Amino acid sequence: MLITPIIARKRDGQVLHRDQINQLVRGLVTGEVSDAQAAAFAMAVCTRGMDVGERVALTEAMRDSGDVLAWDLPGPVVDKHSTGGIGDNVSLILAPALAACGAFVPMISGRGLGHTGGTLDKFDAIPGYATTPDTALFERVVRDVGCAIIGQTGTLAPADKRLYAIRDVTGTVESIDLITASILSKKLASGLDALVLDVKCGSGAFMANMEQAAALADALVNVSNGAGCRTAALITDMDEPLASAAGNAIEMANACAFLTGHEVDSRLWDVVVALGAEALVLTGIAADRDAGAERVRDVLSDGTAAERFGRMVTELGGPADFLDRWADHMEGAPVIRDIVAPDDGFVTAIDGRAVGLAVVDLGGGRRQADDRIDHRVGFDRLAGRGAMVARGDAIARVHAADAAGADAAAAALAAAYRISADPPDLAEPVLRTVAG
Repeated sequence: MLITPIIARKRDGQVLHRDQINQLVRGLVTGEVSDAQAAAFAMAVCTRGMDVGERVALTEAMRDSGDVLAWDLPGPVVDKHSTGGIGDNVSLILAPALAACGAFVPMISGRGLGHTGGTLDKFDAIPGYATTPDTALFERVVRDVGCAIIGQTGTLAPADKRLYAIRDVTGTVESIDLITASILSKKLASGLDALVLDVKCGSGAFMANMEQAAALADALVNVSNGAGCRTAALITDMDEPLASAAGNAIEMANACAFLTGHEVDSRLWDVVVALGAEALVLTGIAADRDAGAERVRDVLSDGTAAERFGRMVTELGGPADFLDRWADHMEGAPVIRDIVAPDDGFVTAIDGRAVGLAVVDLGGGRRQADDRIDHRVGFDRLAGRGAMVARGDAIARVHAADAAGADAAAAALAAAYRISADPPDLAEPVLRTVAG
């Protein structure tokens, strides 16, 4: 296998043919492509870029490098992917809502790394929940309940797993071409009919501005549609935490409160409904976005989405009464205290990245892939942008393993907030739709 000419061709800015891309991806799986060659290829793509045809070919080759699930179900198969943010527990709510609307959702999710949280880490806070079930159990839960949220198995897109590990240590993670192929190869290996994407934009997102977010959304939508999966994307605001909670068990509790109607964050509601409406249109369950939004609002309000969530948790090994007693089933942090506003005024800005890093410093996130997580820690009751506060009012509550950690986290959280005399201009949480 001659890999060097393929690398050289991309290094020189030429377009790679599909058979060349297939050859390189096969070599990633068999080991015939060395780490050095994989790194050189990643750097060549990072510096020279790929056109849409190359992106589609790379995505499909990595998708086909392992198992590709095939479903025989009485309804459409759909999934959602987020590019990562703070307080982003949308998946916990959206998957059962879509299942309650008649879709089937085999959601393959990931763990957090860096300042953003991971969906699987939230489910690890539930005692007994199997985030890596065998294929038979996964398929049975999807068929019987309508949704299952689990982690990537070793047989799904193994070429991506190897290439990502190399990109992570060679400064090539940020390539839109490689990000696109990495995200979509795993999602499309799940055997989807449709996919809706939540591309975050703002201080708490990997894409800090609209130009970057739109470029990634366009790439994801065009490639996924080019690979035969009906796809659309929403660009959503991440200039503040989406939910009023940040941290694994704390975000799980927030989602449970949302599903049961005890406490519903308005911005989170808007994003869940908008993504759900888009997914229902893509699958043909709803004729248009208005009809789709009404369906999602109905299943969230009447408890049928909550019922699906509870069944999913139970079928995957969690407590049968989890939605009734989530606070009892998840371990709480030993130190919980309020964080207060230093001045009177309005919350005008929140550094989302700083909030995420404060959770990491508490032990609730990872700096390295093998770091252990304390699921108990984080923040809740986070005041949002536009909130009017008086000096000494609580703007958040910290959950920490010890007093020193609580002190440090409180200082970091307070520094992430800007309070001014004048109220801010508030943006809608859904900034733009990118249709296929």
